[in-house]
Amino acid sequence: MGSGEPSGRDVLARSVRGQGRRLALGSTLGCVHQLGEALVPVLIGVVVDQAVAGQDAGRLALWLAVLAVLYVCLSWSFRLGARAGERGAEEAAHTLRLAIVHRVLDPRGGAEEDRLSGELANVATEDAKRVGAVTMALMSGIWAVAGITVSALALLLTSVPLGLIVLLGTPVLLWLGHLLSKPLERRSEAEQDRAAGAAGVAADLVAGLRVLKGLGAQRAAVERYRRTSRISLAATLRAARAEAWQTGLVLALTGGFIALIAWIGGRLALDGSLTLGQLVSAVGLALFLLGPLETFAWVNTELAQGRASAARIAEVLAAGPAVVGGEEPVPDVVHGRMRLRSVRFGGLEGVDLDLPAGRLTGIAVTDPACAEALLSCLGRDADPESGSVELDGVPLTRLDPAGLRAAVLVAAHDAALFEGSLAANVSPDGGDGQDTRTDRAMAAADADEVARSLPEGARTGVGEGGRSLSGGQRQRVLLARALRAEPPVLVVHDPTTAVDAVTEARIAEGLREIRRGRTTVVVTNSPALLAVTDRVVFLDGGRVGAEGTHAELALTHETYRTAVLA
Repeated sequence: MGSGEPSGRDVLARSVRGQGRRLALGSTLGCVHQLGEALVPVLIGVVVDQAVAGQDAGRLALWLAVLAVLYVCLSWSFRLGARAGERGAEEAAHTLRLAIVHRVLDPRGGAEEDRLSGELANVATEDAKRVGAVTMALMSGIWAVAGITVSALALLLTSVPLGLIVLLGTPVLLWLGHLLSKPLERRSEAEQDRAAGAAGVAADLVAGLRVLKGLGAQRAAVERYRRTSRISLAATLRAARAEAWQTGLVLALTGGFIALIAWIGGRLALDGSLTLGQLVSAVGLALFLLGPLETFAWVNTELAQGRASAARIAEVLAAGPAVVGGEEPVPDVVHGRMRLRSVRFGGLEGVDLDLPAGRLTGIAVTDPACAEALLSCLGRDADPESGSVELDGVPLTRLDPAGLRAAVLVAAHDAALFEGSLAANVSPDGGDGQDTRTDRAMAAADADEVARSLPEGARTGVGEGGRSLSGGQRQRVLLARALRAEPPVLVVHDPTTAVDAVTEARIAEGLREIRRGRTTVVVTNSPALLAVTDRVVFLDGGRVGAEGTHAELALTHETYRTAVLA
């Protein structure tokens, strides 16, 4: 990992530092609670020696009152301390989620490379939650240290041998617990990797469910997910076994340690070195130690899982951008002329292309890969291997990517709809679809007909991903959203593949009318859309094969005629 890129350790450290005040408050209150817990057996021993053995009712009432006050204090300190810790854990996880989303949405891209959307969602939810939980684990560890320290001091005052056993034995137990957590950390990371892969495959299959049904490929899709899920299950079981072994061994060591303290305390009581009350206190403190030592086992587990998740988050945050450079702001006035100079990228082989400002240009292709490569270059999702792409004479590599995306909108055919109303998916302010810009955009895309067919019109919810709409309806809503944005340059890709011929003709005319005077590029092989363009560029084999109007090319160019009309 290069310099300046966050590591898993950095992610953990920043997450904990960001909750420093809550961590300090929760730790202080927790230490007060542990002090109270440790004092309970000490006070009971005092009650036995001074009140019970002496049969003094007054002293008994006094010490019972002290115990009652102590219980109130330790109860409230625990409640308030735990609240601060839980709040810190949730805030830390939320901060990490925001950082991950910010990185994924960075205009320079790169975070999504080689990762399914479900994987990124898993990192932003489960991994962020585990790293956030480290704050609570550290606070609990501080509580446990305080509890053991107070108990050791109390035992030293009661019996030097018992106090020394606690002071010397606890670090050994902690060291052994740390060693036992290492296999869990490795297996936890593998578990999260496999779980994220399964989530990614599931999200991918759900997104393409209608297509899979249309192809009759449900069985193959289910088998793919079954294989991925089995791999994830195997990794989860390995991690669970490692956690069970670690927890079991630590508890066994802890139990043996407590038994040793109780045995030595009993021997000291038999030879008269301890009074009855001191023996009760010693045994009570030994039993109390079971809680802090079990807490250490849990803390080790949380830290192991947190380190593994932090490493996965760091990979996303440290992912290199898909495009670099570009600090120059986009001019306030964008005329919209775009030009490709000897562009070589993907399926494009040295393409020279001029897209005039204010014109509607159609681009037909023989290879879909060329269309995808062209869209990536125009939207600067990637930079060409050679050559350049310009906007109003300025190379895109010099322009700020965020400003460029506002000036040049590339509307992919597989863009997503969001849960909410149809109007909210078209209009950025989430209106009801009654403003003039939205009405014009929906009419041009024939999405107003979609709204009229819904029970509550444009206010009707479309469901997650627009699943309540048909494929053609989704396409029209997506096109309306792109038209509503009114960018200086609009590039649309196959916006009508799922609509009937009559609807497609209406959309073609509407598109031409609403974009009149603005630069518009339609990447499609649809004759209806190409027929309304001012000029068509035909990409054949990654190169410009012909240019002209749709009618001219359909009459004179056989390859074009085959690609578009066949």
